[in-house]
Amino acid sequence: MTALSDYDRVRYRRQITIPGFGEEAQARLKKATALIAGLGGLGSPLALYLAAVGVGHLQLVDRDTVELSNLNRQVLHWDGDIGRKKARSASDKVAKINPTTHVEAFDLTIDDNNVSEITKDCDIILDATDNFAVRYTLNKTAIARRIPLIHGAVYGYEGRLATIIPGQTACLECIYPHVPPQAVFPVLGTTPGVVALLQATEAIKCLSDVGVLLTDEMLIYDGETMHFEKAPITRSPLCKSCAVIESESHKRE
Repeated sequence: MTALSDYDRVRYRRQITIPGFGEEAQARLKKATALIAGLGGLGSPLALYLAAVGVGHLQLVDRDTVELSNLNRQVLHWDGDIGRKKARSASDKVAKINPTTHVEAFDLTIDDNNVSEITKDCDIILDATDNFAVRYTLNKTAIARRIPLIHGAVYGYEGRLATIIPGQTACLECIYPHVPPQAVFPVLGTTPGVVALLQATEAIKCLSDVGVLLTDEMLIYDGETMHFEKAPITRSPLCKSCAVIESESHKRE
């Protein structure tokens, strides 16, 4: 188990004193590596808070550059960053949030050719993208590596969250067997912040092995009416991505 330093014990004192959390859970966070795919509205708060709570290694991935129209919701990027690569803009800020968190920046688009190398040391994947081709690639990689995938999505006032545990829950392709229509969509600046912090909370629970995860349900947030609801999701026996896990299990038997 990774040992906590005196600095860690002071910095994370309020977390460590949560009943059932303690130094062991904090040490698991310190040892963990999390991949954040996308550094926009969802990825910005995710990176900030996972660094702040003590996740030891963050891998930040985004190919885009900062634009003025990003700034109403992408809180890691400021006016002075317009024209900069998001990966560099984000990593510069996150590194200052917590000097003990190791941050790596990847200026690229995740695809089948590079995803294996990027995720080889990861304990969890955070989906903060708005591109279903990338999402499906992340989903298949999470299944192949048997690591959790925390999916977040936003539209207008609405946000959605699902925690995917390969072999136990529905995967992303079970939930979305076909690519939904994609276009530039409206989003209230605060909606990604709400969903990202829920994603971060699920990631903390996964990595620290504390708390009850959101499994077999999708959490739907409506900021216009301030309403939360849960919709059941189930594994598809015909899923091209995760049905293989059951097949492999049967072979071993």
